[in-house]
Amino acid sequence: MKKKKKEMINEKESCDKELPQNLSQDLLFEEIKEASEGLYYISETDAGILPFVGRKADEVSKEEILNQTDSSASANVEERDFEEFFERMTKIQNWFSEEETANARKFAELKYLLKRNLRNLKVFKVGEIEIDIYFVGLDEKNILKGIKTKAVET
Repeated sequence: MKKKKKEMINEKESCDKELPQNLSQDLLFEEIKEASEGLYYISETDAGILPFVGRKADEVSKEEILNQTDSSASANVEERDFEEFFERMTKIQNWFSEEETANARKFAELKYLLKRNLRNLKVFKVGEIEIDIYFVGLDEKNILKGIKTKAVET
């Protein structure tokens, strides 16, 4: 069952409250937050797109994402290609409404922001059925950053 928009907004606000205060000084975090505002990942539920900031890392890997998200070491992790995964969210179809076209363009802008500021971009799907999805790469200080969302896949 799809979440109501009010529930999704409340979920997004509560996630913002949990973030360390020093992130407000992180320009890239603020740019990602602004670019992802109002975007939702559509699966069997609709989930907000939120900024993700981890810690310093040597590489972008399954092990690193499990470690930095406090997921179980035995959690199911699927690595996906960044470009391929973003394609369904950025491709404009000729039958799209104005709102769908605007959302696809906004996703394309978010993708460009991530590509411009992060390297070694990858997508990780963590879990089964209720899945956490991370679109992450390393910034100039080797900090793991990007976006996160959720999906339900039955």
